[in-house]
Amino acid sequence: MARDGDINEPTREFPGYPTSDDLRARSAVTADPAPGVPPSAGGPVRGLLWVLGAAALAVVVLLGVQATGILPEFRNPFAKEQTDRSQPPLLKSIRDLSRYVAAEGDFQVVVDLQNDRRNVPDFLLNERTLFVGAGRVEAYVDFSKIAEGAIVESADKKSVEIKLPAPQLGETNLDLEKSYVFAEQRGLINRLNDLVAGNPNRQQQVYQLAEDRITAAARDSGLTARAEENTRKMLEGLLRSLGYQKITVTYTAP
Repeated sequence: MARDGDINEPTREFPGYPTSDDLRARSAVTADPAPGVPPSAGGPVRGLLWVLGAAALAVVVLLGVQATGILPEFRNPFAKEQTDRSQPPLLKSIRDLSRYVAAEGDFQVVVDLQNDRRNVPDFLLNERTLFVGAGRVEAYVDFSKIAEGAIVESADKKSVEIKLPAPQLGETNLDLEKSYVFAEQRGLINRLNDLVAGNPNRQQQVYQLAEDRITAAARDSGLTARAEENTRKMLEGLLRSLGYQKITVTYTAP
């Protein structure tokens, strides 16, 4: 039987009812996390999202500042670099030329050069290079070699006779931009020798052979005959403009 003094006190068997403030606090703590995320992972995931968002914002800000030119451009730390340590050009000589280039020819030659040893297998000792060479040869008349008395003018100054030296072929200029090694075969010993010693002038023989072939082709191409005809036409047009009516151009033997 309860005492009179304890009538207004709640019994210990019945807990007190939660208030509205307690319900709001409990609902805030036990709110459902994002779909697919366990309830216990809500805090770390939120932190990770905040970090990623801050990083993305920082990248956007840096790119915007870089676009304005305030910061230098970002570069790849492993980008390929090229260093030119070549020496300045050295002028060795100057020559005065009196050449009239009357014709030029462009040539292309395929060189198939092989160096090997007898009774030695090719896979051990062999060098074979297939090279495509492109070069240019000029045909010119050297006016500095015109002899005294080579120009004879008539009394009435209406005709003139000119004796010129025969056209010559210039040196073959190999165009390295259009020349290339198409294929190459090298034996095992040759490759090992390249690793140990190396030979920076290994292709020199191929280049020289290509130049010799182009020079020979230029001699047989009729390039000098074309230079004779073009020089004659040039002088006829020039002298006719000076009032001469008959122009005779001949060439001396080379």
